[in-house]
Amino acid sequence: MNETQLRQQLVAVSQRLWERGWVANHDGNLSARLSRGRLLCTPTGVSKREIRGDALLVVDESGKVLSGGGRPFSELQLHRAFYQARTDVQAVVHAHPPAATGIGVGGLPLLERPFLPEAVVSLGPIIPTVPLTLPGEEAVCCLAPYLDEYDALLLSGNGALTGGADLEQAYLRLELLEHLARIALDAQQAGGITPLPAHYLPPLLAARARAGLGPEARGRATTLPASRPGADQAELENLVRAEVRRVLSSR
Repeated sequence: MNETQLRQQLVAVSQRLWERGWVANHDGNLSARLSRGRLLCTPTGVSKREIRGDALLVVDESGKVLSGGGRPFSELQLHRAFYQARTDVQAVVHAHPPAATGIGVGGLPLLERPFLPEAVVSLGPIIPTVPLTLPGEEAVCCLAPYLDEYDALLLSGNGALTGGADLEQAYLRLELLEHLARIALDAQQAGGITPLPAHYLPPLLAARARAGLGPEARGRATTLPASRPGADQAELENLVRAEVRRVLSSR
């Protein structure tokens, strides 16, 4: 995809965020990698409904503006941290989808235990909430430990952040995150969430690795939820790793 096409895609995804009500006012920000250590990103102070291709900024790895007439958004540091941690991440989306943002604001651990098999394959066994911090370096330091393992994160008091191999994947991960959040809130009202049985996780994570997704596909191990009734954590992690190794070796 050339730069002109990438600009068009970034504008389209920006408008989709606004149309779905996942951003308001000047909320949200998007970025994508260009060649030679450059990033294409949305400017600050502009509604995602009004974003135009010629208004996008090109910045270098330090955040310095190389082209474009606006100013970069203050959370560009979070995007840069994602790119620095993950060579596979080519696009980052940050927005405030209401259900996911509400779970983060409320400090509810509703997405920290897996409950839908398809979501485990797509996003992993849990979606953690990054603790609340002030913007700036403190936020980057708090975010950093999560970036190597997770593609989608709740930011306490600050919406959600997703990374992907391209803008479409980053957007779809945000879409799935919001979908899961709505299901979790509905299930909570209906009597509670029943997490998946522990023995479901090894084949699901193996399928995730087989699809080229998650830390296993990058040669790293998944960290599973720490407190799951009826499961011995060490034993479960060993089962998962063994199954993932078997699947990867049979490719």
